[in-house]
Amino acid sequence: MSSLLLLALVVLFTWLGHANLTRQFEESRQEHNARQAREIQLALQRSEDSLQQLAALTAASPDLGPALETGNAEVLFRSLYSQWPTLQLEAGIDEILVFDTEGSLLAEWGQGQADNERPIQAWVKQVMTTEFPLSALRCATDCRQYAAVPILVAGESVGIVMLSRSLADVTREVQQVSGSDVALLITGSPEPQTMPERHLENWNGSLIAMTRQEAYLRLLETAAEQTSLNELLRSPLHLHHQGDDIELSAVHMASDEDRRSSGYFLLASNISSQMQAINQDTRTLLVAGITGWIAAELLLLAILLRPMARLRRLAGVLPVLAHGGFDQARSAIPTPHRRFPDEIDVLEGTTLDLSNQLETLEREVGARGAQLAERVAELARERDFVSSLLDTARVFIIIQDEHGRITLVNDYALTVMETQEDKLLGRLFDDVFATRDNTLGDAAGLDDNAAQEERCLRTAEGRQRTIAWFHAPLPTRLEGGASRISVGLDITERKVAEARLTWLAERDPLTELYNRRYFHEALALAMQRGRSGAVLLLDLDQFKDVNELSGHHTGDRLLRMVADTLFQEFGHRGVIARLGGDEFSLLLEGADDKQAMCVAKQILPLLENTGLDAGGQRHRAAASLGIALYPDHGNNAADMMASADLAMYKAKEGGIQRWHLLSTVETAKDELQERVYWVERIRQAIEEDGFELMVQPIVRLNDRNVRHYEILLRMRGPKGSLIAPLHFIPVAERSGQIVQIDRWVLRHSLQALKHVQDKGISLAVNLSGQTLHDDGLKQFLVEELATSGADPNYLILEITETAAVTDFSKARGVLQSIRDLGCRTALDDFGVGFSSFHYLGELPVDFIKIDGAFIRSLLTNPDSRVIVQAIADIAAGFSKQAIAEFVDQEALVPLLESYGITYGQGYHLGRPVLLTEVIPEALGSTNRA
Repeated sequence: MSSLLLLALVVLFTWLGHANLTRQFEESRQEHNARQAREIQLALQRSEDSLQQLAALTAASPDLGPALETGNAEVLFRSLYSQWPTLQLEAGIDEILVFDTEGSLLAEWGQGQADNERPIQAWVKQVMTTEFPLSALRCATDCRQYAAVPILVAGESVGIVMLSRSLADVTREVQQVSGSDVALLITGSPEPQTMPERHLENWNGSLIAMTRQEAYLRLLETAAEQTSLNELLRSPLHLHHQGDDIELSAVHMASDEDRRSSGYFLLASNISSQMQAINQDTRTLLVAGITGWIAAELLLLAILLRPMARLRRLAGVLPVLAHGGFDQARSAIPTPHRRFPDEIDVLEGTTLDLSNQLETLEREVGARGAQLAERVAELARERDFVSSLLDTARVFIIIQDEHGRITLVNDYALTVMETQEDKLLGRLFDDVFATRDNTLGDAAGLDDNAAQEERCLRTAEGRQRTIAWFHAPLPTRLEGGASRISVGLDITERKVAEARLTWLAERDPLTELYNRRYFHEALALAMQRGRSGAVLLLDLDQFKDVNELSGHHTGDRLLRMVADTLFQEFGHRGVIARLGGDEFSLLLEGADDKQAMCVAKQILPLLENTGLDAGGQRHRAAASLGIALYPDHGNNAADMMASADLAMYKAKEGGIQRWHLLSTVETAKDELQERVYWVERIRQAIEEDGFELMVQPIVRLNDRNVRHYEILLRMRGPKGSLIAPLHFIPVAERSGQIVQIDRWVLRHSLQALKHVQDKGISLAVNLSGQTLHDDGLKQFLVEELATSGADPNYLILEITETAAVTDFSKARGVLQSIRDLGCRTALDDFGVGFSSFHYLGELPVDFIKIDGAFIRSLLTNPDSRVIVQAIADIAAGFSKQAIAEFVDQEALVPLLESYGITYGQGYHLGRPVLLTEVIPEALGSTNRA
């Protein structure tokens, strides 16, 4: 390989030298050709200048002007007769033409070019117009230079004299200057009749003059066959002709505007001596390079002969060493004893050391092999255990490859799916388990550390199951891409229970009609759609008497009969709901006032005919009905319900018609007066500390210990009375004053907290839904905590489940920021939105307060017990403490404890009292505030 490399370098350097010499020669020839072209142009220019001078001298002849004025042709001919031979012989003039001022030819001497009338007339016209001399070159059957000057007599032009001559002198001068053979080529002219052998068909031209015709003509014919004239103008042509190297170049001559034919000088230079010199230098380089290469080869052979023999010996030993011939390898290699060892000595010594180490290693490998066999047996037992664990686990276990195809499935999954393993392997996971819309988490890709989702599974018998999947990536395998393990839990029964809970959350348990919350949401959606409609609100008259005279069970029967009547007759017309107690409501989308009144007139007689007998008493479902139209009587659901309630009470007051359609004017007036009144009362209370704080204890059920209180708000009324929040909080929420109220409550609660936190008592404060959108809440808490000196760990901030689910991402962020400050959080009124159970794990809350509607009916309603038990289990599953609201009797306490509920709150456990009665120290700070 070294020899080949050196030989390649010799050839490369020889080629580079030859290329460099050739390049230098071509550059010199290019400069030579450019110089020749400039010399030719200068020769043409000099010839043109001399011709113009001769024309000027001829025009200045003393006899020419007067003869031209006479107009006599014979006199004009004699005026130049004596000069014509001199001009023809000495100056090479071929033709003299004399024209008058009109451009008419008056006299001529010599022989003119063929077909030259048109350009000559154009030149005469130009000279007469400009009165300036003119020079031109025209090639037809030959190439001639023309010079035309005006004839002046007494300072005025009386005619024109024009001289022409061929390029013979220029051709000789070019040959003398260049030292090359020269030919004059004319293209575009017809083939000459006199010398057709000079016509070059490929170049469409004829040679009108040339040196060394016999040798040069054959050269030009060969060049015409090899290249075009345009290519010859761009670059010279190298030819090998008759044993010589010839360089042929062309120079184009400028021609007149006629452009019928063009003239070219063709120059042929003999470059044989230069090419021979280049080839001789190249041969010299090649011989010198090969000589050096041979010398280097011999020197290299002398240096490497002995080391290569030693290396061959090592090469023969190493295969023996690889097959375990340690003693044979050591005997073949002598022990190195040199004072200055070279690399081969090092290699031989290393080989000896390697034989010793390999022999030792072989013995160790034998021992390790026995240990490995034992370990393999242990791993086999562990593998069997894992395989048994996978097959006996009561969960779905599936492994997917990077493309989502199933590569492993356990026996439990095959049993539930009622299929064979070979029918699942290789199928896409998404094809087997259909995706549900309500995902628990993002299961987008294999790059996630973990993902959760719910998917549907349809068994071979057609039964549909819901599987909760938990995905996790597996370590990337060397031979393949990423994969993941998917563990699935069958949550079909839980989903059925959740669906039942959702139904209970939207329905009234007694009548199975929709409840107040669902009706309120349906009304809000209907108003968002932008259509008009009506809300009918009816209240049963004297229903309290039914409960008192015949018992609550009779009242419940009457309520169910009313619900059945309304649903059967008007269920197709709109949404029917029981709002609570003996109140029912009907939503009619798209109805106007006439349609609403027509329905009201149908409802009241139907209810009067609905009744039952109990204990000798006949009870009828007489009712009063109020009608409100949207958007006339309200812009939101709350205003519409208030308007319908107002209309219903007006119907009760009427007494005869028993239904009332609220007019737009009176509703707006009443609402405006009430709103303005309460807005002003709230503003005044905020500015003058017109609120009063009360507290209600939250009791630990197992020992009745009170460790924290819930803050309740009241407004001070006239004569020291306290106004409940239901009168002013809705107005504050609509007017935006609720945020100011929340801040007032927070500020005074923190001032009171600093006096009881040392006793381990916490205070819980409710936050409105609007406060969740208060960007300054966190900063306000930071400042107030610093000002009051309260410990944030003893402050519990509550938000309702409705507000949290309505804007989940916002609520989550606010709750997390509150917890970052050290405060604790609670979710109030939990249970009104069962479809959002999966959000509970994502919300950063410490306490869950179960809605009191379920607690009050816990002893009498089995559905409430199911709901409360489910909420308690879910709270425990998410490591959150549950608080039961509205605990109004002792019988509820042991039942709540059995469900695992830690805290209770209600009138039985403790009624609300003024804050100053529980924390007397807070009196001073409240008055100061």
